[in-house]
This record gives sequence, C-alpha cells and structure tokens, in this order.
Amino acid sequence: MTRVIDTETLAPDEAVSPWPRRARAAIAGILAALVALGVAELIAALIGPNSSPVVVVGGTVIDATPRPVKDFAISTFGENDKIALIVGTLVLIVVFAVAIGLLSLRDRRIGVAGIALFGAVGALAAYTRPIGDILDTLPSILGAAVGIVALLGMFAPLQRPVGTADVDQDSTAKAQQPGGLLDGLRQNLAGRDRKGVSMDRRGFFIAGGIAAGVAAVTGGAGTLLQRRFDVSDARAALDILPPSDPAPALPAGANLAEDVPGLTPLFTDNADFYRVDINITVPQISPADWSLRIHGRVQNELTFTLADLMGRDDVIERDITMTCVSNTVGGSLAGGARWIGVPLRNLLEEAGVEDGADQVLTTAVDGFTIGTPTEDCLRTENAMLAFGMNGEPLPPEHGFPVRMLVPGLYGYVSATKWIVDMELTTFDAVDSYWTQRDWDETAPIKLASRIDTPASVGVAAGDLMIAGVAWAQTRGIAKVEVQIDRGDWQEAELAPETNVQMWRQWRMPWQAEAGQHSLSVRATDQDGELQTEERVEPFPNGASGWHTLQVFIQ
Repeated sequence: MTRVIDTETLAPDEAVSPWPRRARAAIAGILAALVALGVAELIAALIGPNSSPVVVVGGTVIDATPRPVKDFAISTFGENDKIALIVGTLVLIVVFAVAIGLLSLRDRRIGVAGIALFGAVGALAAYTRPIGDILDTLPSILGAAVGIVALLGMFAPLQRPVGTADVDQDSTAKAQQPGGLLDGLRQNLAGRDRKGVSMDRRGFFIAGGIAAGVAAVTGGAGTLLQRRFDVSDARAALDILPPSDPAPALPAGANLAEDVPGLTPLFTDNADFYRVDINITVPQISPADWSLRIHGRVQNELTFTLADLMGRDDVIERDITMTCVSNTVGGSLAGGARWIGVPLRNLLEEAGVEDGADQVLTTAVDGFTIGTPTEDCLRTENAMLAFGMNGEPLPPEHGFPVRMLVPGLYGYVSATKWIVDMELTTFDAVDSYWTQRDWDETAPIKLASRIDTPASVGVAAGDLMIAGVAWAQTRGIAKVEVQIDRGDWQEAELAPETNVQMWRQWRMPWQAEAGQHSLSVRATDQDGELQTEERVEPFPNGASGWHTLQVFIQ
C-alpha cells in the first residue's frame, strides 16, 4: 500500500523553492554544533575544566595570536579581552555551523567531515596544552560524534525524495530486514540536494526539538557539574592570622581620594583590581590540595603546603603597587593593594640557591611559566609568595591560593598567579612563556604618572582639582608637575608617602575657564630621574611618555 507523492500537490516550499530547506539546513548545522558543545561540556565537567573545547581552543588561539593582535585586543577591550575572545569564538562556531548545514544539503558527508574536523581541532588543542593528556581529548571527540548523529537525524526529514513511499508497513518490514538499517544510514549519508525533494516539516521540527533539548540538558548539566570545582566555600573558610610583621600604619592624609572625587583610591578594591592573564576561565585550586615544589639548582629540594606557608613565623604584610607591562601611557592596568605572604628570600635561602642559577622559573597550575632574575627574588625588599590581598585570601582571579610578587618588576616577569612549581635554572637553559614571544627577559617598572580627574568632557568652569597617581617602584616618587595648555610646569601637592613601593596620589587646584584645554603630567623619582617625554609602546618592556589629556570645560 504505497502512496506516491505528486510534486504538483506539494506546497511551494516543499517541492520548488530551496530556501525553506536551506534555512532549516542552517538551523540543523547550528543545533548539531550546540549538541556537540553541550555533550563536550558535560564530559569536560566529569574529567576536568581544562578539557573543555571552548577553554582549550581559546587558550590555543591566545598562544598563537600574533603580538600586535594581542596588543590591540588588550588596548581595545582591556580586562574584557577574554569575553571578547569567547564571543568571537562563538560567532565563528555559528558561522562554521551554518556552512556545515548548507553544505550538507549537497552532500551530508561534507557535514560529517566538518563536525569531525571540529572535534579533531578541539582534541588536538586539548592534548597539546602544557598540562594536556589523552583523557582531555575525550570531550571534543565524543561531543563531535554525538553532533554528527544529531546532524544526520535532522537531515533525514529534509531530504525525502519525491515519488518515494511514505513509511508504511511494507517499508518498515524492509528496514527491519538484515542490512536494512545499514542501507538507510548509507543513503542518509549520501543524500544530495536536487530538484523534486520533499520536506517533512513535522519530522524536522521533532528532530530539531530533540537536538535542542539534548544541547540544553547536556550544556546545563555540564555547567552545574562544573560548580564542583568552585573553591569559593573553601576560600571563605580560610582564616588568615595577623602577620608577624604587619604593614606600618598609614601616615595622616595618605589617601587624597577621600577629598578628591574621581581620584584613584590608594588601595584598589579586589573586585576592581586589574586582571591580565592568558586564561579563558579562572583556575580553581583547592587550598587543601595546593602545594609548591622548589627544585632545580638548589641544595635542598623543598615542598610547601598552604598550611605550611600560613603557619610560618615570618609572614609579612606590605603595601605594594603592581602594574602590567601592557599598560599604555595613562592606562588603568595598575593597582595598589595590601599583600600578606612569606618573604621569597627566606624560602630561597632555605632551599640553598646554587651558584650560576640566574633564573627562578615559576609555573602556574595551567602550565604557564614566568622567568624572574634570581637576584631580584633574593635582593628585592618585600618580594613574597602572597596568600592574602587587602585583608582576605587571594581572590581566584588573582591567583588563589598563592601567587608570587616581586615589587619593581612588571607582572610578566615576576607575578605568577596560581603558582605550583619553582625551578632554579638559567636564562640560557629555559625561555618562559612571554620571552618565547620576544618580550624582554628583565623588565623593571618604568617611572609613570597619570591624570585621573577632571573628566575629558562635561565639566563646568570654575574651581577644579587636577589629580592623579604616580609610581616609581623601589625608588619612590619625589615630585609631580602639571602643565596646562603648554605653559610652565607647576608642582603639584603630593600625598604623604606610605612606602617607596606604593604609588602616591597628587593634586593641584585649577581655576578652569570654558573651552578646550591640554593637561600634561610628569614625575621625578627619589633618585632624581625625570620621567621621559619620549613616547614608547608597551612592547618589549613597558610603555613610557607623559600622559596628556584633552579636556572640554563648559
């Protein structure tokens, strides 16, 4: 009992126009990609967050991105560069998925190959990450496999040839014969776009609904399971005892921000502290599982747990400003905080550094490496392994449970977050992550100053305050000067110094008249060095130049 379909009786979108089927083919491609990602995220939640295709592919993209593109991303998006990368990656996935869907109308083997390629890229990225292994490839591989099944399932209703029988008892019996299902799958794989193809709209929407449900359930379950790695509760349970060597009391009037709206506070809130690293997601390390190994060219190999560090009798508390080498002139990638930790010098002396070991190579939990001159680790006052920030345990975004901090050096050569390994070696023997990308091996923080207020626009004429911050790191700020409309330099008022490693706020009153004005600032350190006017970009060892601001007074 076979019913033959007459093309003249079909609706136009079923028999003639290709666009409805093409639109649904594109939707099928997107849904198949979502199924693949959802299944992959679920499996990654069972294996470990570093096996997620989005994370590993995003990390690989960051590693392979040319420096000028990275500089552009940081200067354009700032601390939101990772969000921009994730959004960009998802957009590319959607475009790729649409292409897979459309090409599958011509030959479903193309779609199968496309999703398989998608999985292979994720698996390769997972395996080649610094801490990757064969198990980390499973989410990408299995996700792609399920995505292929979803794609074929949604395409079956889209390509039912006109003139063939609807499913009836005879066809069902035939499918149940030996080889019938295999023949059907083979025909489904080889389906091609051609005239006279009908479209089972109801069947497509059912298959598409199932695929959407699978994507939502697996993706949602993966997200929920990922929470088991969250360390918020363990962090909140930590109790940081008062340090044996607390920070000196702040001098009166050290924080001018209390009287000058718009001026950067002396201490940057943890939530507002800048974050620049190569991680798509923040590493989550249980404090109970954390340990640090000190080895290499040392006399005594040592291992410390977090309890070991927090229980020592040489814990210090210090006010220190940090800045990123990517910070442009006048940029916001700098912050001041009160840090608690153990002097790095003491730990290295206990290990016994051998002669000739001129590099301390530190490794984060994700395999990221930083190389720091051994001399700076031993000689710099207040260089530390920090576990506290502004009176609380380090936030996960800033290295919880432990990070390294060496005042006077840009972060890419001194401030390893999520640190788990410290090897004494040489610069000749090993290149760290950023030096492999042609940044300088040593990078002392350059003398800098910045105007925070007034705003560029929307300010009324009258009595105003020009104010900002300046920092020199290890040398301290001696003087800040302001120039208005290319006139004479005028000395600003400096806030009392907390210590030479902490930035200093400054301010200068200004009787502002309506119109456009140019404001510039420069600083002098306590060694008498004047901040250079020469404008230099961040690569390869930090930006320099006077910060100049154009303001429009109403």
